[in-house]
Amino acid sequence: MKMGIIGLPSAGKTTIFNALTGSNLPTGTGAGAGQLEVHTAVVDVPDARLGKLSDLFKPRKTVFAKVTYADIGGLKADAGREGLPGPLVNQLGQMDGLLHVVRAFDDPSVPHISGSVDPARDLAAMEAEFVLNDMLAVDRRLAKLTEERQKGGRDRGLIDREIGLFQRLSEGLSHERPLRGMKCTLEEEQLLTGFALLSLKPMLVVVNTAEGVQAPSVGATGTGMLAIALQGRLEMEIAQLSPDEARSFLSEYGLGEPVRDRVIRVSYDLLGLESFFTVGEDEVRAWTLPRGETALDAADAVHTDLARGFIRAEVIAWDELLKLGSLAEARAAGKLRVEGREYVVADGEIVHIRFNV
Repeated sequence: MKMGIIGLPSAGKTTIFNALTGSNLPTGTGAGAGQLEVHTAVVDVPDARLGKLSDLFKPRKTVFAKVTYADIGGLKADAGREGLPGPLVNQLGQMDGLLHVVRAFDDPSVPHISGSVDPARDLAAMEAEFVLNDMLAVDRRLAKLTEERQKGGRDRGLIDREIGLFQRLSEGLSHERPLRGMKCTLEEEQLLTGFALLSLKPMLVVVNTAEGVQAPSVGATGTGMLAIALQGRLEMEIAQLSPDEARSFLSEYGLGEPVRDRVIRVSYDLLGLESFFTVGEDEVRAWTLPRGETALDAADAVHTDLARGFIRAEVIAWDELLKLGSLAEARAAGKLRVEGREYVVADGEIVHIRFNV
């Protein structure tokens, strides 16, 4: 999973990046505003289930699922008037989802670029900018499709279906509606993957508040969008402590769990993701899979050869395996189910692929 962290200058997005990744990038300077600058970090997806499976199998290595966070600078104060620069759009287009940091804290030493703090206004401005960007991209595609239809070459029925899809996109955008709220078939979703339509991407809105301050509402979030409030600077400082010190501070401030755990869990819900596991003496590993995908998709996530030579999948829930004590015991008890390629994998299942290439 790749999440791009965006926000207006001085919204605190680098603070949130540091909180999520344990990095120590400079914050609060406003340097580089309007210039494309990308910092990335890869973090483990916390999963207590994986630790328990590792305790059972005692493998040579334990591998957590990964999340890549990209702190993407390049938004100008007047982004809503000048449009988004191409290199910035390209960077955002590579992300699976966007984490939009909106400022909800006062700091006289760092004035808000709009003169006042209003997270709902800032969110609406970003949404409007994404809708405008997508409208231009959709109009360009419709013009090319119309030209292609006149010249011939590709199957005319395919062209007509694509024209119909982009006309629907254009209709929604003309009413200033983000595309993430539009229902698409799987075929249409696959068709749109190469177009970097920004309002189509799932968005997690992070309301960045001061310590001890209740977050204001950002309004209705809608389909494909969730909101979470974080005390950015406090969370960053805790993320840079030792584990023991961090636990003490989390308890003191009533936060319950590290910010990384909270944000990743919400991000999985937003993007419709789940985890499955592969286990053995060599390795115990967590894998990420979109909800509703099949045993064949799980095999492909592990290695393309497993999908190509797929025979069957042996499946068991992680907690049931823990009770039984081993795969051999599960097999002997008839609890290791044999499933075909169309079986829909559930969150937390152990999937062992039988294949022949």
